[in-house]
Amino acid sequence: MGLALIGGLYAVAAAWLVARMLMRAADPAPDPLPAVTVLKPLHGDEPGLERALASVLAQNYEAPVQIVFGLRDEADPARAVVTRLKANFPNRDIAIVIDPQLHGTNRKVSNLVNMMGAAKHDVLVLADSDIAVPGHYLDTVVGALARPGTGAVSCLYTGKGVAGAWSRLAAMAISYHFLPNAALGIASGLAHPCFGSTIALSRETLGAIGGFEAFADYLADDYEIGRAVRAAGKSIAYPPLTVQHGSTETRFGALAAHELRWARTIRVIDPAGHWGSAVTHALPLGLAGAALLGFTPLPCVVLAAIFATRLFLKARIDHIVGESAGPFWLLPARDLLSFGLLVASLFGNAVEWRGHRLRVGERGAMSHY
Repeated sequence: MGLALIGGLYAVAAAWLVARMLMRAADPAPDPLPAVTVLKPLHGDEPGLERALASVLAQNYEAPVQIVFGLRDEADPARAVVTRLKANFPNRDIAIVIDPQLHGTNRKVSNLVNMMGAAKHDVLVLADSDIAVPGHYLDTVVGALARPGTGAVSCLYTGKGVAGAWSRLAAMAISYHFLPNAALGIASGLAHPCFGSTIALSRETLGAIGGFEAFADYLADDYEIGRAVRAAGKSIAYPPLTVQHGSTETRFGALAAHELRWARTIRVIDPAGHWGSAVTHALPLGLAGAALLGFTPLPCVVLAAIFATRLFLKARIDHIVGESAGPFWLLPARDLLSFGLLVASLFGNAVEWRGHRLRVGERGAMSHY
């Protein structure tokens, strides 16, 4: 019950920190604005893909923008999506690279290596295919990158279920577990993450850290890119902006495999932080404590107070980002599921990714099972 109370206080503090990070003023965009190449590696036609990609093409950015889409297979159904987008945005500078060449175990990074030959501009913005962005996204990201000493920019993100009930549960994990944890880690200086939701950096910085080739065997390629930028003596900026991850899970197995991949990767690259995150699971800890105490009145009052802190956190995040990831009545089930997957992540090192079974090794390097 003591750990659960700490977790409840954490929820209140995290809600305040999310507001502090996301409601401050953005850095002004540089004048003149630099030209930008946006890199979008693709694999399959996932639910919500066209909406996410169209949000990048619809940017209100007053300098040249090139979008490079990368595919590894001529027959990939994502190609039809890109063809439709080219027709819908005829004035956009769009390049399509189709190249099956592998440069390591990480197929997404191999895709990026192949795409770089088509990139025209010196400011590079990489974002996963399932990320939807607001119209001022490029202005905000480029403004943060122009800050002195900044080597890369990454963005916090929320979840949006785009494929039914399981996808809503997955989205709730992002908005009500990942987002507050990330905000607290950044604000406290305990974490310096770099997220696949956005990685913006210059071509010069990318070259200085070894290019995308240097990360071709890492599962957490985004984390490793951030670590390399910091090792080069530069910082990572987090602008007051959230982008939106489209959660596409349609069954429990897909949700569990996805979240176990995240959790086991974090356990390998940041074991102390992974174990420490147990205290953030206030509701399951409180429920276990109340059960051990026989659900007597005082533990039940404390449990209700802990649940109230979780509801407060959800309400604040929904207000700040302007959208709910899921209904409040699903929050207890989501919290219990998150705790169960945390426990499961402590055992084993196998992960499922894009239909491949992989083993996460030292420092997040991966190999085929």
